Amino acid sequence: MKATLCIARLDPLRSLRQWFDATEIHHLWLAKLICLMIPAHCPFARDVKILGRSLFSVPPLCEFNPFYAQFISLRLKSLTYLAEHDEDVTRYF
Repeated sequence: MKATLCIARLDPLRSLRQWFDATEIHHLWLAKLICLMIPAHCPFARDVKILGRSLFSVPPLCEFNPFYAQFISLRLKSLTYLAEHDEDVTRYF
């Protein structure tokens, strides 16, 4: 019990994470905007090449984002809302 309280105090972003988790989508325009703004895959993974030779790879860094799970959850909620309202969700993949 005491360790749990200590961990909760060390997480200053907890209330913001809870706000993202509790957010519900009620408007088509908002769902479309979220699907356009949050990518379906991590955009940071890259291979750096010069003259056709691969020098090094940059790994996907999305998991280092403290809100990564909340953003993906919000995108999923938006896609679900669009699908329930007969919108074409294939363009967001």
